[in-house]
Amino acid sequence: MKSGFLAAAAAAVVVSASAVAGAATLDTVKQRGFVQCGVNAGLPGFGNPDSAGNWTGLDVDYCRAVAVAIFNDPNKVKFTPLSAQQRFPAIQSGEVDLLSRNTTATLTRDTSVGLNFAPVTYYDGQGFMVPKKLGVKSAKELNGATVCVQSGTTTELNLADYFRANNMTYNPVVIESNDEVNAAYFAGRCDVLTTDVSGLAGTRAGVAPVPDDHVILPEVISKEPLAPAVRHGDDQWFDIVRWTVYATIQAEEFGITSKNADEFNSSKNPDIQRFLGASPGMGKALGLDEKWAYNIVKKVGNYGEIFDRNVGPGTPLKLERGLNALWTKGGLMYAQPFR
Repeated sequence: MKSGFLAAAAAAVVVSASAVAGAATLDTVKQRGFVQCGVNAGLPGFGNPDSAGNWTGLDVDYCRAVAVAIFNDPNKVKFTPLSAQQRFPAIQSGEVDLLSRNTTATLTRDTSVGLNFAPVTYYDGQGFMVPKKLGVKSAKELNGATVCVQSGTTTELNLADYFRANNMTYNPVVIESNDEVNAAYFAGRCDVLTTDVSGLAGTRAGVAPVPDDHVILPEVISKEPLAPAVRHGDDQWFDIVRWTVYATIQAEEFGITSKNADEFNSSKNPDIQRFLGASPGMGKALGLDEKWAYNIVKKVGNYGEIFDRNVGPGTPLKLERGLNALWTKGGLMYAQPFR
C-alpha cells in the first residue's frame, strides 16, 4: 500500500512538473514578446540570412508559423544561428524555445538528448556530391575516396556504416563548421561531399562557384526525417509546435492557401469550420486564439506554398515534392484530424 501510494504521488509530481514546464514556456514567450528560434547558420532553402540579416527558408517559415499561432504576427520571432554541435545544448538550456534546424529525428535524440520532435517538415536522406569532372556515376565507385563530412551529425555515422556495409574504404575529412566543410570540398581537399540530399542541393545552388560543375549521385543511403524539436516536459508548448506543422499540411489538403483563405470562412464543411475557427474549440484546446490555424495559412501559407517558395522546382534548389507530397498524392505528408 505504502509503496503504491508513494509511486502514485511521485507520478503526480512528474505530471504536475511537466504541466508547469509547458505552461512556463508559453508564458515566457508571451511575456518576452517573441519566439526565440534556433536555425541553421546558413543553409540555402532551409535557414539562410541575406546580407541585410533577413532570414528565409523552410525551417525559418516554421519558426514564423509558430509566432503567428501565438501572436498573429510572423515577425514576432528572433533567430539564433546554431552549428550542429551548438543546437542541442541551446534547446536543452532554454537559450532557444524551438529548434527548427534541418535536424533528423532519431531514437537517441528523443530519449537521451531529451527532445520532443514535431511532425516531419521534410523527408530527406543522405547522399553524395562529387565534381562532374571525376566522371563518377554511382556511390559504389567511391572506394578509397576522400570524403568531407560535418562532425556531430547523423551524416558522419551513416557514412561509416555505408562504406563498411559495402566493403569499401574512405578517408574522412571531419570538420565542425558546415561552412568550413563546404569550403574544404570546393577547395579540392576532398573528392566527395556528403550530407542530406536537400543540403547538397542547397550547397550546390547557393555556394558552388559553378553549380553545374557538381553532380549529386543517385544513391540515398539513409532516412533523414527532418523535424522541429522542443525540450521534454513542455507538453503544451510541444502541442502548439506539433499542431502548427499539422495546420500547414491540413490546409494544403483542404486546398486552403494564403490567397484564398478568406473564401473558405463561409464553408459549410464542418471539418473546415473547425480548422478555421468558425466552430470554436481547437484554439481553446491549445491555449490559442480560435483563428490560429487560419492566421498561419493567411500569413505564412500551407505546406505546399512553404515548400515551393523555399526549395521547390522554381527555386535554385529545384527539388521535387517526392516523399514530401501529400498522402493523397503518393507522399508521406499526412495531418492528424482536427477534431
